[in-house]
Amino acid sequence: MSRFRRGTLALLLAATLPLPLAAAGTAAAVAAPAPPAAHLSPAASPAAPAPHAPLELPRPTGPYAVGRDTLHLTDKQRRDPWVPSAGARELMASMYYPARPGSHGAHVPYMATEEARLLLAGTRHTDALPPEQLAATRTHARTGARASGGKHPLVVLSPGFSLNRATLSLLSEELASHGYVVALLDHAYESFGSAFPGGRTLTCAACDTVEHAPENAQQKLMAKAATGRAADISFVIDTLTSAPGSRHTPAWRHAALIDPKRIGVAGHSIGGAAAAGVMAADRRVRAGVNMDGTFFVPVPRSGLQGRPFLMLGSLDGSAPGSGDATWLRDWRRLDGWKRWLTVRDAGHFSFIDLPVLGAQLGITDPKAPLSGERSGEITRDYVSAFFDQQLRGIPQPLLDGPSPANPEVVFQNP
Repeated sequence: MSRFRRGTLALLLAATLPLPLAAAGTAAAVAAPAPPAAHLSPAASPAAPAPHAPLELPRPTGPYAVGRDTLHLTDKQRRDPWVPSAGARELMASMYYPARPGSHGAHVPYMATEEARLLLAGTRHTDALPPEQLAATRTHARTGARASGGKHPLVVLSPGFSLNRATLSLLSEELASHGYVVALLDHAYESFGSAFPGGRTLTCAACDTVEHAPENAQQKLMAKAATGRAADISFVIDTLTSAPGSRHTPAWRHAALIDPKRIGVAGHSIGGAAAAGVMAADRRVRAGVNMDGTFFVPVPRSGLQGRPFLMLGSLDGSAPGSGDATWLRDWRRLDGWKRWLTVRDAGHFSFIDLPVLGAQLGITDPKAPLSGERSGEITRDYVSAFFDQQLRGIPQPLLDGPSPANPEVVFQNP
């Protein structure tokens, strides 16, 4: 049975179902990541908090305060690939930036209530918690925060297929607190629900397209999604930066913070596949991270011109021999600094916010028993270390080999 069909799509609740795309990936396959449901199942612990207990992202560890703006971006040179009648390709970007310590301003919302409702409905877990509770998750970024001075690396983040960009908020805040500008994207019609200007909440037309396609066409559609996202990311870089002597005015008020010579890309699931894709197409991107995503578009046989790449995934889904043949294929093609890290007891969602928030409700997934706290710490520490080393030139012993402080992390070198 296809993971893309209704009933298994529920983000597709297919962690326990057969996956016909084994040649392309396992639970790490973008179109069918291990479900949020796994992290929103009933808790057995009698110490679990009350159902309406407030949720909160972990506090960022860096020296900067965190500011956040929101941008609506339109690429008038491209039509939307999923809903051509909608016209030009649209994106939403949460722009996180390092702010001066002590900056005031309201905490930014985690997501809109309607976005939360659609996420819970899409995963068939409307009874797990009220959408208002998920939407009200406490963040640490503030509106109107005073930007720090100087130039900072830019990291563009892309979420998993069908997931709202808010699910990468923890990593975004962490990177910004350490002096990175972060552009966290929503790609139109590729999430269960994303709010756009004009009171519009766009739903996942791409999910419907993939779900109803013949199985032999689904991989091509996911390759289309990855390629489209790579083009989205290049467009975002265009809008946020300007070449010397250019008359182009960047779209963001704090664009002067960005060092255009230090740009990285990371993503979860299909977003991770897009990270490799944009590196193949856009030389401005100096470093990339794939978090548990199948490479639906292969890394070129010639490699990535020696640029560094980090592969970070679950031990069961992304290790050599796990079933996702694309990781071994593309590992061999990477021609620069590279690491292939897999995490014991992790699931597909262990690299985003959901298990971290689920743990605060006393919820764990027996098939991915890594605690929510450790899920957040491992993702935060290894992704930050990678960009510190590759975009800032700061050596990171954490990336040299196994660490006693992180026994869950396995260094693969097939």
